[in-house]
Amino acid sequence: MREGSVARFYDELADAYDRLYADWDAGVRRQGAALDALIGRDGSEVLDCACGIGTQAIGLALRGHHVTGTDLSGRAAARAGREAARRGVRLRTAAADMRRLPFPDGRFDVVVCADNALPHLLTEADVGAALAEMRRVLRPGGLLLASTRPYDELLRDRPAATPPQLHGSAGDTGRSVVFQVWHWHDDGERYDLELFRLTRGGAGGEEDWRVRVHRATYWALRREHLAGLAARAGFRDPVWRMPRQTGFFQPLLTARAPGAS
Repeated sequence: MREGSVARFYDELADAYDRLYADWDAGVRRQGAALDALIGRDGSEVLDCACGIGTQAIGLALRGHHVTGTDLSGRAAARAGREAARRGVRLRTAAADMRRLPFPDGRFDVVVCADNALPHLLTEADVGAALAEMRRVLRPGGLLLASTRPYDELLRDRPAATPPQLHGSAGDTGRSVVFQVWHWHDDGERYDLELFRLTRGGAGGEEDWRVRVHRATYWALRREHLAGLAARAGFRDPVWRMPRQTGFFQPLLTARAPGAS
């Protein structure tokens, strides 16, 4: 992983990340509810180690959990704290690399690493280091919740792009069109992503659009491969749960730290 490029990708998106959603607040509530149901207990100490602007972290805080959010992008993590405060919940945030978490052993009941964050790590060594850190900061029997894109299915076709999504209504100066272009590497597993974000200018007419392009690289990790890396890092009982089971928008890997459940 090129640490600086990933941080820059999310730093540049921090002010506009919510506009990638048709309704970000609804997404916050929906994802928080789905993760809360998997946690299955009230008032857990939760670490979201790739919190971004707080989509999952705020959703869980609204459900009564005690949430700490870290992210490689300090700008995104800072916005997560502000967005939580606006909604009347507490969210402690900091900039941190998930491979080097700044917490003592056994600090949390739950670690969340959602929204395809792990595949920014491009080698087994880096993914393993991150998973080992997540296990280290979990209490005995603590729960890991990690989500990725449905790569088993995507690897069958290796798509070159995603369909464009239009957000906002006619006349809205915040109206945007978002789509992605994927450039697959020769290994057939890693790909460079270009996220195109077209936004309507505030002063002009409908034709007055501005274009921003954000670039990152991902590893399309198959589910069996990632579950095996979690087991190698010391997690017990890694199981994949699909969106139709959980109501979460991506496949979720659940696993437990060793020790009492």
